[in-house]
Amino acid sequence: MPKFDKTIVITNKLGLHARAATKLAQLSQKFDANVTITLADKEADASSIMGLMLLAGAQGKEVTITTKGQDAEKALNDVCQLFDDKFDEDE
Repeated sequence: MPKFDKTIVITNKLGLHARAATKLAQLSQKFDANVTITLADKEADASSIMGLMLLAGAQGKEVTITTKGQDAEKALNDVCQLFDDKFDEDE
């Protein structure tokens, strides 16, 4: 089973707050892949809004995105793009 991971920095002003976590969870659920976000020693399933919010991912924090499954590469690319686009928030 393919597995990919990438470490990125959270750049949007509010970090992984409710709206960003919701967008990330909705995106993650579209793929035939497991998407996991790791921050420091905490890990969350990216399809779980509460799990993502409990990471307390603030702006400037480093997170590792790990994807496993059929759509792992596309999932990683699309999730990274969502972070790069700052969750489409007006800042």
